[in-house]
Amino acid sequence: MTKDIKIFQEKLTERLLALDLHKEPKELYEPIHYTLSHGGKRMRPILALMGYLCSKDDWEKIIDPALSIELFHNFTLIHDDIMDEAPLRRGEPTVYKKWNKDIAILSGDVLMVMAYDLLMQAEYDDFKYLLRLFNQCAKEVCEGQQLDMNYEEMSSVSEEDYLEMIRLKTAVLLGFSLELGGLLGGMSKDEAMHLRDFGVNIGIGFQLKDDLLDVYGDAQKFGKQVGGDIIANKKTLLLIKAIELAEGKQKLDLHNLMADKDIDPEEKVRKMKAIYADLNIEAIAEKAMNDHFEKGFDQLDALEVSEYNLGPLRQFTRALIERDH
Repeated sequence: MTKDIKIFQEKLTERLLALDLHKEPKELYEPIHYTLSHGGKRMRPILALMGYLCSKDDWEKIIDPALSIELFHNFTLIHDDIMDEAPLRRGEPTVYKKWNKDIAILSGDVLMVMAYDLLMQAEYDDFKYLLRLFNQCAKEVCEGQQLDMNYEEMSSVSEEDYLEMIRLKTAVLLGFSLELGGLLGGMSKDEAMHLRDFGVNIGIGFQLKDDLLDVYGDAQKFGKQVGGDIIANKKTLLLIKAIELAEGKQKLDLHNLMADKDIDPEEKVRKMKAIYADLNIEAIAEKAMNDHFEKGFDQLDALEVSEYNLGPLRQFTRALIERDH
C-alpha cells in the first residue's frame, strides 16, 4: 500500500506541475506554481482515488477531477495564511509573505477557478449533482474557517461547537473527496454518501488526533513544537474539556495560566499538562477520537453487502490512524 500511495503522489504531482502556469502577469501565476510545487501529501486527491478504486482500477482516468480538490484546498490555505498572518507554510514563506496580501488574494482566487476547470473533466452523467456537492462542501469549509476565527475571540466554546467547527473546516473536504471518487467509480448516490460520511467521521478523528499529538506527541516525529496549542490558548477539545471540568483552585490556576502573557512557554505547557492529567483529559479526548473513527468504519460496514473492494481503503485509513506524528 505504501508503494501505491507513493505512485499516486508522484502521478498527482506530475500532473500539477504540468498545469500551464507560465503565463502573464507572472505576479499572478508564479505564486500558484510556488504553492503547488512545495509538496504536501496530496491526501485529499488520494482519497478520491481510493474511493474510485473501490469499484474500478483505471484510477489515472480521474486524476484531473481528483486534483480539483487539491487546488481548492490550496486556495483555502493561501487565504487562511492571510487571515492567520502565518509567516510559514510547509517550512517555506507563505504567499502573502513572499509577495503581498493583494497578490495572495488574487492567486488564491485563480486557484479556485482552476479547481472548477479540473472538476469539469469528470465523466459523470449528472454533472450538476457533482457541482452542487462541490459547492456545498466549499461553502461549509468557509463556514468552518469563520467559526474558527469567531472562537478565537470567545472566552468559552462548547464541545459540540468545536466538533462542528472541525467537521466543517477540515472533515467535509475529506468526505467529499471520497464521495467524488465513489461516484466517478460507479457507486449510486446513496452508496457514495456512505463513503462521504466515513470520510467526515474519520476527518474529525484525525483532527482530534492532531490535537492530542500537539500535547503528547514526540516533538522530533511531530515536526513542530509540542504544546503549541497550549501556548497559544487554542481552544482544542482538550482545553475545552479542562475548562468545563476544572473546579475550585484548579479552575483558578487554569484561568491564570491562560491569562499570564509573561509565563515561560515550557512552564505553561508543564503546568497545563499537570492539570490535564488530574482531569483525565487525555483519555477523554482519546475516547472522542476513537468514537469518531468507529462511526466512520460503521459507514464502510454498511457497504460490505456490496461487491465493492473496500480492503485498500480500510488499510490506508488504519495506517493513518496508527501514525504517531
